[in-house]
Amino acid sequence: MAIEAAGSGLVGEGLIKTYSGVPVLKSVDFRVTPGNVVGLVGENGAGKSTLSSVITGVLKPDGGSMQLDGALYAPSSPAEALRQGVALIHQETRLISDLSVAENIFLGRLPTHGGRVDWDSVRREAGLILDSLGVDLDVRRPVRGLSMAMQQEIEIAKALSRKPRYVVFDEPSASLGESETEHVLDRIRALSAAGAGVVYISHRLDEVREVSDEIVCLRDGNRVAHWHSGEVAKEEIINAMVGREFTYEHIAPKPSRSQTVLEVRGLGRRGAFAGINFEVAAGEVLGIAGLVGAGRSEVVRAIAGVDRADEGQVILEGRPLRCTSPRAAIQAGVVMVPEDRKGTGLNLDRSAEENLTLPWERDLARGGLMTRKIIRRVGAIQRERFDVRGNMALPVKSMSGGNQQKILIGKWLVKDPKVLIVDEPTRGVDVGAKMAIYEIIRSLAAGGMAVIVVSSELDEVLGLSHRVMVMSRGRQQGILAREQATPQRVMALAVHSSVPNGPEPLEGPQSPSSPATTL
Repeated sequence: MAIEAAGSGLVGEGLIKTYSGVPVLKSVDFRVTPGNVVGLVGENGAGKSTLSSVITGVLKPDGGSMQLDGALYAPSSPAEALRQGVALIHQETRLISDLSVAENIFLGRLPTHGGRVDWDSVRREAGLILDSLGVDLDVRRPVRGLSMAMQQEIEIAKALSRKPRYVVFDEPSASLGESETEHVLDRIRALSAAGAGVVYISHRLDEVREVSDEIVCLRDGNRVAHWHSGEVAKEEIINAMVGREFTYEHIAPKPSRSQTVLEVRGLGRRGAFAGINFEVAAGEVLGIAGLVGAGRSEVVRAIAGVDRADEGQVILEGRPLRCTSPRAAIQAGVVMVPEDRKGTGLNLDRSAEENLTLPWERDLARGGLMTRKIIRRVGAIQRERFDVRGNMALPVKSMSGGNQQKILIGKWLVKDPKVLIVDEPTRGVDVGAKMAIYEIIRSLAAGGMAVIVVSSELDEVLGLSHRVMVMSRGRQQGILAREQATPQRVMALAVHSSVPNGPEPLEGPQSPSSPATTL
């Protein structure tokens, strides 16, 4: 059903927001009209999420005013904003793990019939919404155990089930692969065509340019640029974001060393993945690519001891590694940076420097005591090492996404491991922070560390890696040397199809049980 496009849209005039006296929004004007998609861009800390939170009732502005289709608009809460037809789809999921997918989608408004919940209606409607997003998922299963990407799809379905007139998407594709992201962009186009106004916030500038009718750029809390079309050069947007000329390119990694550090042989876990075989050498970056649901994160979680594998072996420097727990893996020298930095990676209420030392308190304590002096010393070292901006003594939740990600990576590098696994290394960070994190990964490999990178961004995997392992439906489809790993070949393997250029031998170890040994 089309949404009526009466009125003048969702308008903010002179919006101001401060935190502890520090201005975050500095008299920002903003407008989205029915049927229009406005892309909102800027570096971490530019004010994008603060602006979206003001628009959707999460935060109250300290100055300025808003109108909704010609009437005064001052929502006291997200629920009030939603009742007036303004929905926010968060970057971080807010689902209840022990409830089913359908229950989460209709939480707080389960339809009833004869005084009882109409479960058939709940499940049918939830299934239809997910189908419209291209998501194949049993709506009766609990949310617990689903990947971050799948949880994000449920968040989108939850918001769209309200049939809002205006929708703010805050980094919805940060944990999604290319195929899943395209489903989200298609839904945005459908909402726009039906008359809804859409605000799309993303660090993925190609997506913003593709889907937006106009683009607004914030920098340091100010509105600094506005383009009346998505047809604007990416370099122009980046320069507006950072306030200077900026070159964004991947630098080819130096050749890796020949000494094998990690071997994975026949690794499998029922219902998740099987037949995984690869090696990682000292100084090598091995990328793992594939669509969401391919089993990438599940494989590295098993190597890092988060989940138990049912079969196969992990061998570290020639000796079998018993991946019985994360602690066992850490003590052996294998650490993992998880994809969900706010859910499982960081303690948001603890300071940045405390987060750095939490896993290492037993090792760092003197005489059984963990002193403030030790914490500050480690914080100072890692801040300098990873160029962290911000007060290390404040709760880490006060930092931008890019600095939080640097803290998360630095947390697992207080003591240099033998193997570093990084799942979605630049999820939800701006272009400047991305380049800094890429340089961190390259320098670690150059220093002899074995690194495994899992990413939904294909150019990230291809740009960082010496070799790329491609997965599909829980199976290893092949391992490509850097010169072989073109976007076309990787995607062909990811969707389990043939490569048009014909067979070509793959780099890296393959076992007879591997589903693909040649291209």
